Amino acid sequence: MLQRTIALFRALRLALHIGYGLLMAVIYPRLSTAMRRTILQHWSADLLNIFNVKLDAPSFDGMQSGLIVSNHISWLDVFVLNSTVPMRFVAKSEVRRWPAIGWLCARAQTLFIERGNARAAARINARLGESMQQGESLAVFPEGTSTDGAQVAHFHAFLLQPAIDAGVPLHPIAIRYQDESGARSTAAAYFDDISFGASMWTLLNTPKLHVRLMPTPSLHAADFERRELARRAHESISAALQQAESHKLHIALTHPQHSD
Repeated sequence: MLQRTIALFRALRLALHIGYGLLMAVIYPRLSTAMRRTILQHWSADLLNIFNVKLDAPSFDGMQSGLIVSNHISWLDVFVLNSTVPMRFVAKSEVRRWPAIGWLCARAQTLFIERGNARAAARINARLGESMQQGESLAVFPEGTSTDGAQVAHFHAFLLQPAIDAGVPLHPIAIRYQDESGARSTAAAYFDDISFGASMWTLLNTPKLHVRLMPTPSLHAADFERRELARRAHESISAALQQAESHKLHIALTHPQHSD
């Protein structure tokens, strides 16, 4: 009963927060770049706070602008990353249709790509390259879909081509959601037949959740052919997640919890 009351209170806070976001989104495109970045970062951090999601991430202040790539688990991933370094995203066109959140993403200058539309993908890649050459940080989820986080799906190499063309660094970052004990959690996972509403309600009912961002060594994109670049990014993210899982297993084996 208590958790349900907490979930309803969170839902009220969420509605107010989204309402505020919708109001800000009206003027967002007219603001300076610095102001947009500040608003986006603070709004994203506040969203995590509403869901009681605790972020564990190093400082990204010194990271060069370039293309950020990550494994994809949840619709929340965008806001997790934006709470650290505000950036523009490339997302599948379905995101545009998400209630309220999709419109907010569009106003935040997210670039939407249609699956299977090679011509549209080429246009998006050209815009990505231009933006990165102008010093913007952009982000893509090269799996092309979200998973439960147990494994990293295949990376679509064409999404990394703009980094090669622009000659900018590629920054692979692993995302891992976990519970209080450090075990991997699927509470935030948005995959298979889970609806957007069901995913959000699960998060509202989760007492506390942690999310870790694990940056791996940056790659100079122009040094690689795109398939090799995708392979290396995939391997580095997979290795970071495996290391986190192994560390949790080691702790569980060496410090077992005993019940009365």
